[in-house]
Amino acid sequence: MRIYQMTATFGKLEHETLTLKPGLNVITAPNEWGKSTWCAFLVAMLYGLDTRAKTTKNALADKERYAPWSGSPMSGRIDLRWNGKDITIERSTRRRVPLGEFKAYETDTGIPVTELTAANCGQMLLGVEQSVFRRAGFIRHADLPVTQDEALRRRLNALVTSGDESGDADKLADQLKELKNRCRYNRSGLLPQAEAERDALEAKITELENLQVQSEKLGLRADEMERMISQLKNHLQALAYEKSQADAARVAEAEKHRDQTAKQLQNREAECTDLPSAQRAEDILQQLYVLRQQLQDLTEEEKQLPQEPVAPQPEPMFAEMSLEEAADMVRKDMETYRLAAGTKAPNLLIIVGILGLAISGLLVFLRAYLYAAIAGAAAAIMLVWGVYEKITLRKKVGALIKKYGSDNEKRWLLPLREYERNQNAYQTMLQEYRVLHQDFAIRKAAATRKQESLCGDGSVEDTLEQWLRISALWEAQSAARKEGEYAQRHYEVLRSMYKPVEKPAEPDHLNHSEQETQQLLAECTAEQKRLHSRLGQYRGQMEALGAMDTLCKQRDRQLRRIAKLEDTYAALTIAQQTLAEARAELQRRFAPRITKRAQKLMYKMTGGRYNGMTMGQDFSLQARAGEEDVLHDAIWRSDGTMDQLYLALRLAVAEELTPNAPLVLDDALVRFDDRRMAATVDVLREMASKRQIICFTCQGREGEVS
Repeated sequence: MRIYQMTATFGKLEHETLTLKPGLNVITAPNEWGKSTWCAFLVAMLYGLDTRAKTTKNALADKERYAPWSGSPMSGRIDLRWNGKDITIERSTRRRVPLGEFKAYETDTGIPVTELTAANCGQMLLGVEQSVFRRAGFIRHADLPVTQDEALRRRLNALVTSGDESGDADKLADQLKELKNRCRYNRSGLLPQAEAERDALEAKITELENLQVQSEKLGLRADEMERMISQLKNHLQALAYEKSQADAARVAEAEKHRDQTAKQLQNREAECTDLPSAQRAEDILQQLYVLRQQLQDLTEEEKQLPQEPVAPQPEPMFAEMSLEEAADMVRKDMETYRLAAGTKAPNLLIIVGILGLAISGLLVFLRAYLYAAIAGAAAAIMLVWGVYEKITLRKKVGALIKKYGSDNEKRWLLPLREYERNQNAYQTMLQEYRVLHQDFAIRKAAATRKQESLCGDGSVEDTLEQWLRISALWEAQSAARKEGEYAQRHYEVLRSMYKPVEKPAEPDHLNHSEQETQQLLAECTAEQKRLHSRLGQYRGQMEALGAMDTLCKQRDRQLRRIAKLEDTYAALTIAQQTLAEARAELQRRFAPRITKRAQKLMYKMTGGRYNGMTMGQDFSLQARAGEEDVLHDAIWRSDGTMDQLYLALRLAVAEELTPNAPLVLDDALVRFDDRRMAATVDVLREMASKRQIICFTCQGREGEVS
């Protein structure tokens, strides 16, 4: 098969076309250009899109991952050549199913290619299943290590063991194995089934014998239960009759009690005929209780009322004075003290008098006796007057200092301030005393008025006792009414429950209580049901098992069949061993086929450095360089060499498994050095002479050497 061109509306591709040529196609493009998208598109066009896959936490389903970015329906077209014809295959979205519509027709004429369908397109065009194409003919850098796949493993096994991938040997081995499994495989083979049927028949025969014995024992036990149930029912009838007689006596007693309570109610109602109502008695009692508590509280409160405060005693100097008078006296004394202490008139008079006496003496010396006498008399008068005034002021100051006890007039205000504080405190306490007594008097007067309205001239306790008697009479009437109603209901309930019961038909010799009898009856009845049920089961089982003669004949037939199947199983075992020996011989002849081809490719790709290679059953590789004596696992090689080893193996596998399919490589040579990359491109160019190869790369090296 060879592809001409592909047109895709797929993922980021929007009606884009990729044209290919025969042989080797090297397509160089940067990352995110769409190389991997073209690869996924090719697989989806050939094998369809798995719409059942669901997106997981770690991976997107292809139907979501490659949904067109533009929002257009997913679609595509591939023009190719197959079996000598130019063919076009198309897939488009149908009813919201991506690529659900499939067409295949001849490109030139449009004639449908009926052998190609949506389900078998890839299988028919390439000759392999999708998983084989992905592993063998579709090589990405991330998938270079060959992983195990059941379809790939079967085809590789067929190639390396027989040289023929048709799988005839496997089919024959599978047929022999299937025949053996049909004879004996766990519990599903013919032999286990026949043995199981034989064992089942023998078990049925044994079970049938046991059922016959058990049925006879159960029948005897069922008859015994029937007699016990009859006796217990008769005892219950006797107990019910005895209880009915006791119920009749209780009904009569209840009727008598009802009549007594009715008469007592009449007496209580007569006592309450002329009394105030029960509600009025209740209201007044509540008021009396509140009033009594108020009076008690007022009595206690009166004991706690404070005494009238005593007026404070002022200093002796303020006796008989009001606060204003005392303040006026202190002010005047302070003015007098300041005036006396500050005046200089007495001193001036004394000085003038002394000067006058001196002048008088001078005049006497001058013999002006008249003037001397006048000056002397005036000077003496002024001197005496000055001395008198000075003595008088000293007495006033001394008296004030003695009065206030200090010559510092500022301290004279302290007694006045103390007097003022005491007077203010006294007035405050007197005001509080008057307010408390006035409030108490108002509340006491209100309580007294309430007492007069409720009790009149009587005391609260007497009035309370009177109304308590009235309330007690009403309560007695209410209790009598309730007792009468209860007695009536009790009588009616007992009368409705009473049912006459007939005497038991047979004499009763049991002494169990009703509860014990009911329990025994329930147990016997349940036992009887179980016995009948088991009897029915046994009879049904016996009918289901069939007749004893028929079972014995069936068992004999199964024994003969088992013997024949055992002979067949032994013959199949011999045939399987013979085929295994033949396959082992073929494997010794054809096992190196894939390995030799991969070894030749590796030799060319590495410039002759690696000349030895083996492949394990799990497709693991061991390789040997020219200078090495032994083979080493690929894991010991460099990353680039490991890629080359696995690429050689994949190319060898692709030649064997997908010889007619295009070979697609996606960045498979990214870790090759320039020399080995060029050698690998030569290998691909050589292979491209027989098949179409599409090599996507993000580097320009492959294009330069191709």
